[in-house]
Parts: sequence; structure tokens; C-alpha cells
Amino acid sequence: MHTLVCFDPGSVTRLTLIIGLTGGIGSGKSSACKIFQELGIDVIDTDQISHELTQSNGQALTAIRDLFGKEYITDDNALDRVKMRQLIFNDGTMRTKLENILHPLILAETSKRIRFCKSTYVIVAVPLLFETKDYDCLIHRSLVIDCDEQLQINRTMKRSHLSVEEIKSIMKAQISRQQRLEKADNIIVNNQSLSQLREQIFRLHQNYIQISAQNHQK
Repeated sequence: MHTLVCFDPGSVTRLTLIIGLTGGIGSGKSSACKIFQELGIDVIDTDQISHELTQSNGQALTAIRDLFGKEYITDDNALDRVKMRQLIFNDGTMRTKLENILHPLILAETSKRIRFCKSTYVIVAVPLLFETKDYDCLIHRSLVIDCDEQLQINRTMKRSHLSVEEIKSIMKAQISRQQRLEKADNIIVNNQSLSQLREQIFRLHQNYIQISAQNHQK
């Protein structure tokens, strides 16, 4: 765990415990984030920030157009997600180029939003938390939402139009399940019901409140 960082959103400086939430595709990260929000915790979703950056007139559009060409931009000046997904699915180099555009912008926006969070601690959801070093200076503890790999595939197919091949390709682009578990400070196993997921999160929520209180007393 890193030393806590003081953020100053103006005239007020607070000590903020930041939890990096991650997990493989289909593991249940979104469900976990919703439960934390129900508990009154501020959640910053880096996937949502990425979407905002690439929606109509988003901040990343100019750089994407310059690098990939206008054929990857829709008529309403947003990222053509279908075309881009097809491109990076077949070309890891192109995926890296897109990430080099998006990741610094996502990190900057995440840091900005943390400054205005008011909850006891903050959840920052980062799908590639362990694949990138970008968040090492920001995150104090890591939380992995884990589930069986076949369950990941089944859940993702149910919620999206991706094929098994596409899902497995996404999984291969992420670190292995075992590596993720080895790096985690905390682990929640999400193989069963939503109520069981909620029970695990509530217990961890109490622990995070205690950690935050202890750090404020130092």
C-alpha cells in the first residue's frame, strides 16, 4: 500500500484513500461499482471517462483522427467504435497506439475528479490496472473482482454482441487471472449471486472505512 496523497480541490485539503478496482472482462466490475455507490462511496469509472473522451466532439477525437484517419470518425464527430474494435482486434500495434492517446487523458481526468470526491474513500475502476503503471502513484490499495473464466465468457456473451473469439482475444490482452490475483491487496469472488457479491462488498466496505479512519489519525 502506498503512502496516502493529499489532494487540494481549492481551499480544502483532504487525505483520500483510493481503491483501484479491477478484474477480467465479465467478472462483475460494474455490479461491484454499483454496490459501492449504494453504500455512498464515490466511484470513478475509467471506462466511462474513455467513452466521454471519444463521444461526439470528445477531447481525444482530434488525435485519433490525425493518427488513424477520418474513416474512424463518424458523421457526428465521434469514434466509430465498431471499426476501431475491428482494427485493434487484429493488430496489437494499433491497440497500443490508441491506448497511448487515451490513457494519459483518462489518468488526468481521473486525478481531477478525485479532488472533488467527498466519500470516506474512493473507488477508481480501471480494467487494466495491473497492465499499466499509470495508476501506481494514485492507487493505495487494489481490489480484484474475480470469477471463473468460463463464467466470464458466458456473462460477456449474454450482455454484448461479442463472439467467443473476440472475448478470448480481450482476455488474452489482459494479464492472466493468476497474475491478477497475486497482485491484489483484496479479492472478491463473484461466482454466485448478486446478494453474495453485496455481502462481500459490505464487509470490505467496513474494512476500508477503518483503514481510512486510521490514516486520518496519523
